[in-house]
Amino acid sequence: MTSFYKEHQKIFLSVDCIIFGFEENKLKVLIGKRKMDPGRGEWSLYGGFVRNDESLDEAADRTLYELTGLRNVYMRQVGAFGSINRDPGERVVSVAYYALINVTDYNDKLQAEHQVEWVDVNDIPTMFSDHNDMIRRARKLMQQKIKTEPISFQLLPSLFTLTQLQRLYEAVNGEEVDKRNFRKRIKEMEFIERTDLIDKQLSKRGASLYRFNKKMFEKDATFKL
Repeated sequence: MTSFYKEHQKIFLSVDCIIFGFEENKLKVLIGKRKMDPGRGEWSLYGGFVRNDESLDEAADRTLYELTGLRNVYMRQVGAFGSINRDPGERVVSVAYYALINVTDYNDKLQAEHQVEWVDVNDIPTMFSDHNDMIRRARKLMQQKIKTEPISFQLLPSLFTLTQLQRLYEAVNGEEVDKRNFRKRIKEMEFIERTDLIDKQLSKRGASLYRFNKKMFEKDATFKL
């Protein structure tokens, strides 16, 4: 460390991870009770301070891995939150990231160890500091991205039904979509492939299972939903 900038005030820098999952036709967020002061016992996102030897992205990757045990997860920066009194402990600026994971990939033991739970994005309780604002902003970014990028497949199993895909779009956007128009548009997309497999767990009649073909998507520059 150098001796420069001694005349300036030091500010803490942290990252907070907004982890979205899709379960029971609902968009959910992984949250838990804060285990440190200030705000001990309040609902909170999972985060941590940025270390001297890591970038912001590296800090977010580490934080996400500590909580989920998952690597190579879809994650994007939401933005910086720096209101003067956002943390009653110290002057802390936090950079929020949102991540998308398949709920079934999350280890139950890790979830129990960290004492976190999946909560419907529409039923988020009052949370520590500005964490509610972080979630709202992250969801808005998702709503924009899902129209132009295939991020929905990060939240679904490798094989899915069109009903699951439709319910996911509805959960992210918070509104119903027209089933006929939605399916017509989906079936025009060559990178969403119908397989010969049938799902009989979610549908009594049996529904065709589909999969996302990444290579085909990369050839299609016109994706828009």
